[in-house]
Amino acid sequence: MTTASSPLASAAAAPGDRITWLRVSSCYLPLAQPISDAKVLTGRQKPMTEIAMLFVEVQTAQGHQGLGFSYSKRAGGPGQFAHAREIAPVLIGEDPSDIAKLWDKLCWAGASVGRSGLSTQAIGAFDVALWDLKAKRAGLSLAKLLGSHRDSVRCYNTSGGFLHTPLEELLVNASHSIGRGIGGIKLKVGQPDGALDVHRVEAVRKHLGDAVPIMVDANQQWDRPTAQRMCRTFEQFNLVWIEEPLDAYDHEGHAALALQFDTPIATGEMLTSAAEHGDLIRHKAADYLMPDGPRVGGITPFLKIAAKAEDAGLMLAPHFAMELHVHLAAAYPKEPWVEHFEWLEPLFNERIEIANGRMLVPQRPGLGISLSDQARAWVRESCEVGAKG
Repeated sequence: MTTASSPLASAAAAPGDRITWLRVSSCYLPLAQPISDAKVLTGRQKPMTEIAMLFVEVQTAQGHQGLGFSYSKRAGGPGQFAHAREIAPVLIGEDPSDIAKLWDKLCWAGASVGRSGLSTQAIGAFDVALWDLKAKRAGLSLAKLLGSHRDSVRCYNTSGGFLHTPLEELLVNASHSIGRGIGGIKLKVGQPDGALDVHRVEAVRKHLGDAVPIMVDANQQWDRPTAQRMCRTFEQFNLVWIEEPLDAYDHEGHAALALQFDTPIATGEMLTSAAEHGDLIRHKAADYLMPDGPRVGGITPFLKIAAKAEDAGLMLAPHFAMELHVHLAAAYPKEPWVEHFEWLEPLFNERIEIANGRMLVPQRPGLGISLSDQARAWVRESCEVGAKG
């Protein structure tokens, strides 16, 4: 463990409570089996074997605490940790309630590497920790602090529908998910042979019946002509959406598909700033917007994105990290979907409850989660800043 030096508290800091200590940790979560989607089958990526988690723990002079996290898949974990370690000292001595101000301060501390991508993903862990602290101090869940519209949200499962999963196992996984109370099933598509995609989706639709919500996700692996053909073919299956049929930055292409087909188009998970999402929304490139809180820099920019999405009349389906997004989705005016991934469960002592196709919003203060002993055992590197009271 290393200890970074901290600057003197700002003379302009507000009186009262202030941030006195932070811990930044790099944790690697091993996956039970290698995970493959279309990016693997097209040769662009290797199977995923672990998830790099960036945890931030913050404490104030009055003893209030907050926990935040971000993550990276396949690559980027060491870079996120390195950036977070560099910028962490600027928070010492600051009022933890000034979350928007502190987001800007963290951003400017590392502005030379940009305002999106790895840098904002590192900021996201601090931002989530500050919101968690604020909600805990108020004695409210994060959803209640933000102003929730509901106490549960629709949820769908993705982890059972990856392309490495044989069809027979895919059907078993789908039945198991519906049986445990999950509301919908998402299937990965985008294989080089589109006929295999059609066969798998058709089999699952027949197996589950017409009433069960099904989504598909091509993970950006189609070109425009292929996306046109596949979207047209998939119309017959009454899908909730077709996700990332094109490159994440092909807003014009996504907009054309959204305009042409009845099946909604979903995209946005790979964008890493509020500004990028604003560009997507202006192009009318999605029916379902899929922002990822940690990827865009935390809750503060996520709320800006959600406000733009609401103004545009879009539906919301945040990507991954259900432990965070269940709260953010509950605060969105239109009925959202939340992605159920059990992958992160070993990291936390608490579990999210599922019932009747919906994910129940935790009523515990803050995010309602705490780090497990297993999570701490998986930490490879950590850094403390300031002094813990």
